[in-house]
Amino acid sequence: MPISVTCGSCKTRFSVSEKFAGQTGPCPKCKKPLTVPKADAVQIHEPDAPTATAAGGQFPTKPLPKRNKPVSTAALLVCGGLALASFAGAAAARIVFSPGGAPAWLQGAAAFVVALPCVLIGYAMVRNRDLEPYTGQGLLLRALICSIVYAALWGGHAFLPPEATQEMWQWLFIGPLFFGIGALAALASLELDWGTATVHFSLYVLITVTLRWLAGFPPL
Repeated sequence: MPISVTCGSCKTRFSVSEKFAGQTGPCPKCKKPLTVPKADAVQIHEPDAPTATAAGGQFPTKPLPKRNKPVSTAALLVCGGLALASFAGAAAARIVFSPGGAPAWLQGAAAFVVALPCVLIGYAMVRNRDLEPYTGQGLLLRALICSIVYAALWGGHAFLPPEATQEMWQWLFIGPLFFGIGALAALASLELDWGTATVHFSLYVLITVTLRWLAGFPPL
């Protein structure tokens, strides 16, 4: 009956014939000497001490610590300043161009300018904390792509006939299309799941709808 042997050095498991019970020989893998236990003996090895790093390409036995990077005070102040500037700009457009009179080019530029900080702030709020976050140029490029899609959705909204959006109930049929495209953009560019991607796009919609109202436009 074969005897199951585990090397104490490399932890390789293999079987040998029972005629070698009690004898000492080299491990077939690491060549370190080991003693074959008797057929009725049970060999127990103490587990290795937990390590914090995966040295030698082996998985660590101790979970790696998770680091949550809090948002800095400077970033919060910048975001707050951008929000106040956006609301002030929308109110100024209402005065300069009359309510709802801002030109289309200004509306398009504002939709994109507002989209970029919304995408970055939203990503910091809803990203998966178990994954390494995007940073630097990689994050900026992904945020730019997502911002272009978000702003383009307001451009698509401009081509809708007015009679198709006069009543709020009509958005029960139109809204899912816009939210689906927006969530797909966040999912593809920032690797969010469907739920958090929808929340991410909703943040942009909430802010831009408020700005449209301040500028004298219908919210939707």
